[in-house]
Amino acid sequence: MLALGKLLELTLAGREPAEKTQTTVGGVRLRWLSEGALEVRPPQDLDNGTDLLLSAGIHGNETAPIELLDELIHSIARNELKPRARILFLFGNPEAIRRGERYVEQDVNRLFNGRHELSGGPEALRACELERLADTFFSLPDRYRLHYDLHTAIRGSKIEQFALYPWKEGRQHSRRELARLRAAGMEAVLLQNKPSIVFSSYTYDKLGAESFTLELGKARPFGQNQQVNIRPLHARLVRIIDGSETVDEESLEGLQLFSVAREIIKHSDAFRLHLPVDVENFSELDKGYVLAEDLADSRWIVEEEGARIIFPNPKVKNGLRAGILIVPTTADGLV
Repeated sequence: MLALGKLLELTLAGREPAEKTQTTVGGVRLRWLSEGALEVRPPQDLDNGTDLLLSAGIHGNETAPIELLDELIHSIARNELKPRARILFLFGNPEAIRRGERYVEQDVNRLFNGRHELSGGPEALRACELERLADTFFSLPDRYRLHYDLHTAIRGSKIEQFALYPWKEGRQHSRRELARLRAAGMEAVLLQNKPSIVFSSYTYDKLGAESFTLELGKARPFGQNQQVNIRPLHARLVRIIDGSETVDEESLEGLQLFSVAREIIKHSDAFRLHLPVDVENFSELDKGYVLAEDLADSRWIVEEEGARIIFPNPKVKNGLRAGILIVPTTADGLV
């Protein structure tokens, strides 16, 4: 196997490769761009016009998706997987990955779309670098741009594998992409309705990619992800990479769709979230339930029918989202 196929090993060791560019026996070029960043280019005559960005470890302890990308990189470096798409592999937060922690000083996935410019420290610099790498990768004209940002959550979920689909004014969500997500094993998709500061929102809003945050289960240490079933996603990524994919553009059968009703914002240290510490994502909430309270007697009371909570986290910094209230929706209006 080519040495650049050991991107994860290099990243964990904090080492640069001796050779920055290598080519497989099938003519696929691998190029090391930066720590945790590897560009893959197929031979020009086999290139099908797809640019695929695969990122993992934006939160450092998300080992299941990191292991998935490592497996794909190994297959390419051994000439077992023969790409027809350009690919950029990114391990997002190398220092947190090495430590097995979610972040070191700041949550990298809250530092995109301009937020890193308002902050400092190594993780703000890394968010800036990730934006630059994505900008450069998606700079070629007339190509299909796709970004999967792979995550695992700090808590369990009643729907284990789901995706978040970013929003941009004047742009509609794609039925074809939802069908692709369903084929990749996603059980639900949250259709967002406002801008965000996460990585997938940056590539969707600023770079024109079809971009998704994919939640693949609960975060566990390296080598302990046997319970995380990522085989459907692995199979779909292989087909996207080697160009053998067929997509049923109409079938969304079994895919649950949700929309954002409200975001719960923590304004002060007085914020209280009235949920058990081990509450799972997609837990249902009764109408009238007092979900959270903050300064000046401000309260969040559940008013929506069929409301559920995802990403509840009262420990976020003031001014950030401490949870999202979501409600079921339909595929009406998709293109």
